[in-house]
Amino acid sequence: MRKTFKYRLFTTRLQSEALDGQLSEACRLYNAALQERREAYRSNKKSLNYYDQANQLKEIRAAGDLALANFSCCQDILRRVDKTYKAFFLRMKRHQKAGFPRFKSRHRFDSVTFPSYGDGVKLTGNILRVQGVGEVEVKLHRPVAGKIKTVTVKRECAKWYACFSVECEAQPLPILNNAIGIDVGLDSFATLSNGETIPNPRWYRKAQAKLRRAQRRVARRKKGSRRRKAITLLQKIHARIFRLRNEYQHRQSFRLVRDFGMIVVEDLNVKGLAAGMLSKSVQDAGWSSFIAKISYKAENAGRQLIAVNPAGTSQTCICGATVRKSLSDREHVCVECGLIAPRDVVSAQVILQRARISPSSDNVAAVSACVA
Repeated sequence: MRKTFKYRLFTTRLQSEALDGQLSEACRLYNAALQERREAYRSNKKSLNYYDQANQLKEIRAAGDLALANFSCCQDILRRVDKTYKAFFLRMKRHQKAGFPRFKSRHRFDSVTFPSYGDGVKLTGNILRVQGVGEVEVKLHRPVAGKIKTVTVKRECAKWYACFSVECEAQPLPILNNAIGIDVGLDSFATLSNGETIPNPRWYRKAQAKLRRAQRRVARRKKGSRRRKAITLLQKIHARIFRLRNEYQHRQSFRLVRDFGMIVVEDLNVKGLAAGMLSKSVQDAGWSSFIAKISYKAENAGRQLIAVNPAGTSQTCICGATVRKSLSDREHVCVECGLIAPRDVVSAQVILQRARISPSSDNVAAVSACVA
């Protein structure tokens, strides 16, 4: 399986300038490839592909028109352009909002990938050698476990990071026969079928006052270095919110995978929920990333993750009776069996109950049996 490790780079002023130069060249190549595709279709009605453009790289570099140091990095940039066009045509086919590929500003082009480890980039101890930049010190807060496949050098909030994509073996945990149902929500981040609730930190809402001030500062600045500093400050606040949310989800997902052999969640359409009146709260909770973390951790640990149909889980009792509730009703009261309990706990129990039905049932939307 694949894992990604992200480390901070300690660069000198000259190395930062060299990395900025490499990103500027990568951005220039991206925009040139995009322009070529546009012009080819506009003038000759011809659609270029990755190979048509990659075959020109040697000639362009030999003429001195491209200063991006590594050849494989140039190929990866062209693959990015190809992926954006494929995604555009796929959206057109699905009758979604098209979103035609756009040119990128050098301030918004923040990463360059070395697709083959050892070709232009190599890690020795805590020193990362980057072609065209030199030897850069890396803060190895944990060892790089596995075989390194690709390395991405990334600029984030005026700082530099190295992201290592590694291939490693699964590490199964001891077999457990217990199971848990999870009902994600907004009042509490998640409620488990055993009655436990995981509180919702609401990181974005807590940072809104700082964000408002930072956004006003950006809006009032004219274009120039002072505006760029204001934008960097705003980026740092957003990055801190992301880090806090990410760490919290990692901790909770690790605990669930460690303590339970089978984990049952709802197969939610989070994108649809995030478009409604509760969009800010839904996006602040980050349910999709939380379930994704549970998924890959379960695969690595040899646990079973099951996603069930979410229809009616909050309106159904564990006895099977329908109990209608509005969003403001936080108590579940069933007149059929007499059950009185918090609605989220009952919903989590219904979710777990559905997973125990045969996978051929309509209640089970998706079943993911992980490595045993």
